[in-house]
Amino acid sequence: MIAPIVNWAVHKRWLVLLLTAIAAVIGGIALHRLPIDAVPDITNNQVQINVRAPALSPELVEKQVAYPIETALAGIAGLDHSRSISRNGFAQITAVFDESTDIYFARQQVGERLNGVAETCPPESARKWGRSPPALAKSICGRCGWSIAATTRICPANRGCSPTAAISRPRATG
Repeated sequence: MIAPIVNWAVHKRWLVLLLTAIAAVIGGIALHRLPIDAVPDITNNQVQINVRAPALSPELVEKQVAYPIETALAGIAGLDHSRSISRNGFAQITAVFDESTDIYFARQQVGERLNGVAETCPPESARKWGRSPPALAKSICGRCGWSIAATTRICPANRGCSPTAAISRPRATG
């Protein structure tokens, strides 16, 4: 059964070589058009807010920092739910958005709400919070302490900070 196929391939080797080359070209074109991500992002649309509030117990962090921020985030368009974790001197609030919500729109809305709630939080925490961007795009602005995406090249606090120049600097408190 295989012998006739092998004999035909040997006698028509140029045709077999041409068909192999055509298949390789078609495969190369298909591979080039295939959308492949080196590290696919499988997380949902979320914005994390990390707040440092030194010298506050977890109960005070929850009452004075996390709860006001969660309350301020309520009502943002596309917000699915929010959750928070409070530790000694630290709170992390995660706002999860619908898949149809643009992540940059969500980050802008969260930033506007954070600016509005800054007056109600304890003074030592109001200047030390940061918004976490999606994974693989994180850098810290050294002048104002916000976590910002390395691709935006602007500071979300609109203070003229440059993320590329401020990555290695310690966070400023003023």
